[in-house]
Amino acid sequence: MAVNELTAEDLYRTCDSSRFSFETTADLDPPEGVLGQPRAVAAVEFGTSIDGNGYNLFVLGELGTGRHTVVRQFLERRARDDPPPSDWCYVHNFNGEQQPRLLRLPSGMGEQLRKDMKQLVEELQTTLTSALESEDYQTQRMTLEEELTELQTAAFVDVKEKAEQAGLRVIPGPTGFIVAPVREGKMLSPQEIEKMSPEERSRLEKATEDLQEGLQKSQGQMPRLQREHRERVRELNRRVTRFAAGTLIEDLRHRYCDESQIVAYFDAVEADVVEHTREFVQHASGEPSNPLQAALAEAQQDRAFLRRYLVNPIVNNSETQGAPVIHEDHPTHANLIGRIEHFAQFGSLVTDFHLIRAGALHRANGGYLILDALELLRQPYAWESLKRALRAGQLKIESLGESLGLIPTVSLQPEPIPLALKVVLIGEPWIYYLLCARDPDFPDLFKVVVDFDERMPRDAASEEAYAQVVAGIVREEQVEPFDRGAVAQIIERAARQAADGDRLSLKLGKLRDLIREADHWARMENCDLVGAQHVQRAVEQQIYRSDRMREHIQEELLRGTLQISTEGVAIGQINGLSVLQLGDLAFGRPSRITARVWLGAGEVVDIEREVKLAGPLHSKGVLILAGFLGERYAAELPLSLSASLVFEQSYAGVEGDSASLAELYALLSAVAGVALRQSLAVTGSINQHGQVQAIGGVNEKIEAFFDLCHARGLSGDQGVVIPSSNVAHLMLRQDVVEAVRGGRFHVYAVGSVNDGVEILTGLPAGEAAEDGGGYPEESFNLRVQERLVAMARRRKEFGSVREEAPHP
Repeated sequence: MAVNELTAEDLYRTCDSSRFSFETTADLDPPEGVLGQPRAVAAVEFGTSIDGNGYNLFVLGELGTGRHTVVRQFLERRARDDPPPSDWCYVHNFNGEQQPRLLRLPSGMGEQLRKDMKQLVEELQTTLTSALESEDYQTQRMTLEEELTELQTAAFVDVKEKAEQAGLRVIPGPTGFIVAPVREGKMLSPQEIEKMSPEERSRLEKATEDLQEGLQKSQGQMPRLQREHRERVRELNRRVTRFAAGTLIEDLRHRYCDESQIVAYFDAVEADVVEHTREFVQHASGEPSNPLQAALAEAQQDRAFLRRYLVNPIVNNSETQGAPVIHEDHPTHANLIGRIEHFAQFGSLVTDFHLIRAGALHRANGGYLILDALELLRQPYAWESLKRALRAGQLKIESLGESLGLIPTVSLQPEPIPLALKVVLIGEPWIYYLLCARDPDFPDLFKVVVDFDERMPRDAASEEAYAQVVAGIVREEQVEPFDRGAVAQIIERAARQAADGDRLSLKLGKLRDLIREADHWARMENCDLVGAQHVQRAVEQQIYRSDRMREHIQEELLRGTLQISTEGVAIGQINGLSVLQLGDLAFGRPSRITARVWLGAGEVVDIEREVKLAGPLHSKGVLILAGFLGERYAAELPLSLSASLVFEQSYAGVEGDSASLAELYALLSAVAGVALRQSLAVTGSINQHGQVQAIGGVNEKIEAFFDLCHARGLSGDQGVVIPSSNVAHLMLRQDVVEAVRGGRFHVYAVGSVNDGVEILTGLPAGEAAEDGGGYPEESFNLRVQERLVAMARRRKEFGSVREEAPHP
């Protein structure tokens, strides 16, 4: 038989601390590079160095593997050698205020331009006010006013003279001029006019009509004269403004002479200042006399007019060293793409280019943007907005309402910004594969996959490297140094977390937690060095804090509420083992599995499946079991039994095929009528050839049955049967290891169904003879076969009797 009873040394792979070249972690330097992730590092190096559309990165790996930290540190190191990206500024578009202009400036120049333009506005206010209040300007302005007055007066001279000759007077009225007859310097009343002779009245009416016609001609010249006057005043203002402001703006042109787009912007600013001199200096006529109105008017002017000459640097890289590395932890549509804000003014919402706000894509432009994939997909329309920007290669700021066509009002339409950056999405593997399957755009936009492993091979070199990682975390967390025994204990714990004695877990988040907690317990004991006992206490306390449900199940087992036998024998009954996962804690649970057989048509009924408590993997295991049974024992005769299998006292779903080996033993026991030892528990899956296959959670399963046996009292007869292929995964608790070392508990490894038969029944399994002679006498397999043959004959006899019986 190929039964292998494992020794204590097989159950736990220790880390020999005497091989370490250090006494404490204070003697170690922090690690260089990334531990145990050569594939991921190569992918990051490739993705960040290659140019081309769509070569963005998706970093996939389980939580706690250090994905965020590793990627960010790598990107920051690489970004140091890259040049700082450009600044981006929005300025007023003097040809259309709804389309703000975009300026791309060298790093740091955007903030300087903002300061220069703010200073220019302040200086222009002072300079232009002084120029328009100067004696020379006032003299020229007075001359223009006098010229207008002279022209207006000259236009009425002839009319007045004609009126005096005709005995009439021209009098200004509310709607124009009134022509009235006079005599001896006094206007005539209507009664006096009535007393005139008809000839005199006719003469006055004719003279009045002539004067009215002359007045209309004179009045018709007034708008033209006033327009010409206003144009002369504007031209005067232009000359004065051009002279006063030209020097200030020319200084800026010289300062930014290498940036043609800024020089062109200064030209537009100068032209606009010249055209709006009066508004600029708040010197227009009709200023409100009420102080409140004046304050409101001034505030409105500051926002609507003076703000047009200022600069909005939405991306300022003046303090950026190298390329930016931005991590956006709340990737909403607005936080990614940017937004246009509004403010309330006189009961309405208004905006301008100063209220354009940058998003994460703006800040990361020219560098790297790190996003959590799950958080991104949770935000409405954020994923689509990101894809649209990456496909177009430019960033267009628009509100979500505008992009969906829900807001018909006119808003700003800022000039799009060209995009040149690498986007790094970080998520779990299922997110990556789901996007690959469901989103056709995803593979074209994220062509580089960075796959973080959860485990690394364990050897002497990797243990030394792991010790360096522990030292680095100790230094980062500023905790007490760990001695070599504590480091060895941590490495052993990492192997247990990896569920493999030959592997180490790379879930650095849990490692960091363990280091912090071990340091806490060392400080509680006033120790300035963390030892193995502190690490062990941290592990025990982590389990204790989450262990309530396991303890409750253990109590019910000990009270007999949950029925599990750990001694004696029984036919068709065996102890199976399963694993429960509650949060971060996984623990095993023993379960009683029973089988019953009767004469039938070869059907193995899985009661769990019939009542819809079994998952597909468990159902698959039962079907494989039935296939093995028919091929081995009933290849030449009909399988004439029916059987039922069930997990007793199972009130929740059952999933997985790790109980199929135990179910097969229970079924064979019921068929053969041979009792099974109840002091043993069995775990493992089988294939149709009867080979035992590895299962998960082997450590938790063994420890669960050990805890039950230990609580009831170890008899030296108890143990667990596991697959041989799981031996490398064993990292059992020390109390289990010591019990095996003392012969109080046993762990058996089997490779096939036959291997466990003698352990469970005390009978040899028996191998079929190559010449077809069947199984040897007194073997377990012979009893199974004989019972199946007898059932087949009985079924045939029963069928013959039914055929011979007369019909009623």
